[in-house]
Amino acid sequence: MLSNEQINFIQKHSSADPTSLRLKYGKEREAVIAQIEARQKARTKLPRWCDEPRLVFPAAVSVEQSSSEVTARYKTEIMSRLGSQSIIDATGGMGIDSFSFSNCFESVTYIERNDRLVERARYNFSVLGAGNIDCVCNDSIAFLSQWEGKADWLYLDPARRTADQRRVVGLADCEPDITKHLPLFLEKAPRILIKVSPLVDLTQTLLEVPHITSIHVVAVDNECKEVLLEISTPSPKLTVKTVNFKNDGSRQMFEFNRAAEPDTPVAFSNPLAYVYEPNAAILKAGAFKSVASTFQIAKIAPHSHLYTSESLLPQFPGRAFEVINTVKADAKALTPYLANEKANLTLRNFPGTTDELRKKLKLKDGGNVYLLATTLANGDKRLLVCKKVNE
Repeated sequence: MLSNEQINFIQKHSSADPTSLRLKYGKEREAVIAQIEARQKARTKLPRWCDEPRLVFPAAVSVEQSSSEVTARYKTEIMSRLGSQSIIDATGGMGIDSFSFSNCFESVTYIERNDRLVERARYNFSVLGAGNIDCVCNDSIAFLSQWEGKADWLYLDPARRTADQRRVVGLADCEPDITKHLPLFLEKAPRILIKVSPLVDLTQTLLEVPHITSIHVVAVDNECKEVLLEISTPSPKLTVKTVNFKNDGSRQMFEFNRAAEPDTPVAFSNPLAYVYEPNAAILKAGAFKSVASTFQIAKIAPHSHLYTSESLLPQFPGRAFEVINTVKADAKALTPYLANEKANLTLRNFPGTTDELRKKLKLKDGGNVYLLATTLANGDKRLLVCKKVNE
């Protein structure tokens, strides 16, 4: 689909500014400049795909909405653990997930109603050597309604944009509507994995969607990227699993019983020698008491979601800080601890915004000092002057 000349142009200008390229080359090079732009968007999340010069990428917005290679592999891990052989990807899109599935499943059915995406995905799968993916250009509901077969797994990533490109979060507003079509999905596969918005309300989701056996909250570099619903019948006890993939290739895992979370006992303490902030996946999952109980540490306050201990816990799934001192939130109190008025400021259960407090404290961003602005259990507003131990 790309000529050798086009591939050479893309490789030669891989780091160039797309706007500058458009000004220089005009409309005659728009197609290849769009490829450069999409590849630049994908460089971090899709390194293997970007390393293959023959692949054809969709528009940059489609790349932004696609799974990353890291999260696609995690989904493949979830679904391949039971020795499953066949899977349907009912919302194929760019094909990142389907390609990952093809590495562990004997057969993958990729369904996508956009014929241009299907054409590109079929070509890309061929370039990547994924010969076990069957590409179907059709509406997923129409296909599944007529299909008489059965797969081991069904995967869906419902579209979270309306026809006018407005973002939606509610499950009933996405397409396909899983709250409406779940019986059909369960007819076609005994196990289902559904990717929903990282902004979704988990409590509301559990009310709207029956048969959820596990919820997976996935973060990459401490940014929540995906919430995955694992569905099957009969439904065992619900578990919530969190994972944060770090830049160094490691992962932070934490699992808890959501039903037990409200009644889990937790201790409170003023800041001790070390303070911890759970990673984004744990915070999204709502494991505020469970993480304290598991690691036997105290919370600083009921709503601060900062934790403290006298001894360092190097395996804590989040950021760890060594506390230098606890001071009032004013510039004078900070003077002994700052060089060049620089500090990294974070607000947790503290009034106002980061910019407002930074201005009040006359701070410049950066340096080796970390300030955690928070509210203690007695209601006092304080700054924890810290140095970072890990990420």
